[in-house]
Amino acid sequence: MTFQAKTFNEAGDGTSRETLIVRARRWPPATRAAAALVAVLAVAAIAYLFVTGGKQPAQAMPAAEVAVATPLQRTIVEYDEYTGRFEPSRSVEIRPRVSGQLQAVHFRDGDYVRPGQLLFTIDQRPFQAELSEAQARLNAARTAASLANIQLRRAEQLLAKGFVSRDDYDSLQATARSAGSGIAAAEAVVRQRALDLEFTRVRAPIGGKVSDRRIDAGSLVTGGNSGTATVLTTINAIDPVYFTFDVSESLQLKRQRDRAAGATGPQEVEIRLQDEPGYSWRGRVDFTDNGLDPNSGTIRARAVIPNRDAFLTPGMFGSMRSSSGRPVAALLVPDSAVLTDQAGKMVMTLDAKGQPLPVPVTVGPVVDGLRVIKSGLAPNARVIIRGHQRMMPGLPIQAKLTRIVPEPVKTPSVAATAQPASSASFASSSSSR
Repeated sequence: MTFQAKTFNEAGDGTSRETLIVRARRWPPATRAAAALVAVLAVAAIAYLFVTGGKQPAQAMPAAEVAVATPLQRTIVEYDEYTGRFEPSRSVEIRPRVSGQLQAVHFRDGDYVRPGQLLFTIDQRPFQAELSEAQARLNAARTAASLANIQLRRAEQLLAKGFVSRDDYDSLQATARSAGSGIAAAEAVVRQRALDLEFTRVRAPIGGKVSDRRIDAGSLVTGGNSGTATVLTTINAIDPVYFTFDVSESLQLKRQRDRAAGATGPQEVEIRLQDEPGYSWRGRVDFTDNGLDPNSGTIRARAVIPNRDAFLTPGMFGSMRSSSGRPVAALLVPDSAVLTDQAGKMVMTLDAKGQPLPVPVTVGPVVDGLRVIKSGLAPNARVIIRGHQRMMPGLPIQAKLTRIVPEPVKTPSVAATAQPASSASFASSSSSR
């Protein structure tokens, strides 16, 4: 309903009056019906909230879907695993044997050099002059020795006739012998001066990869046979390359018992770099130290790895494994199925009622993309391998039975292609080797 007001003046009797006239207007029937409906719904809503206390009805949560499978049973070959670092098989610091001004550098930084290749040249002029002086002294010594021998032979003839005393003859004989010693000393000086001249040409003592030059041409260098001589550069021999690693006392005992049981021949090893999925490098152990380090409880060992394409660089870290030759039965599950808490490693299984049940396990290495379970898991256990993130306390489980499939790792070819090292025990599937 709406209202309208009008005001007007009446002047019949000479006075003015204001009269309010109100007219009421009714709403249309459709509008009145809508307003009534809104009022009824509001009352119903208030009554419902009063009765239910304002609580919404709980909706049923869907069951968590998880993938379940029994562990894969396979026969594997046990391996021992180590972590180590590559080192050059030989490493030499290039130092000059003589002092002087560096005249020329005959290599580019990082080149591969051959044994005997010329690397540096030191100014030869002072050494050439010293050699010439030594040769002149040698010639003088030879001349003096020749004169002494002539006088000695003449004295021998005069001695026989009695014209020379025995004392004079002995003196001439001593002079001749001294002249001969003078020749030997002069020859030694000449050889030393010739060596000094040869040492002005600094050559590579071994083949390998040369580092950068530490001294540029024109600089003065200090020579000698001690550690005070100037370091010009270094050369690392990297074919073959060494892989050094530390062996724990327990693994060293196992290695020794294996050899005592009849294991002979060099110990073959396989090495994997940090970015490689498989063990693509082959070698053999050629050295084990003569004692354990009492501080770390480990013994140092070394393997020799062919490195013809010079891909392996000294200082790289790698993982090495060596077969112990004992095939054993093992259970394998996806690595993602193994969980970690404060107590250690565990896997989630389903009990007889289909409820999640954590099972503590002892794990081994990864074989063909699967984690070896050493103990704690039954062969017929139903292991949850996917869907852990969907599980919540009190939420029902919908198990989907599946099968564990190994994922063989493709080993790349060698041509296509570390804190103190530690050691551990691991395995590989015998069917994949």
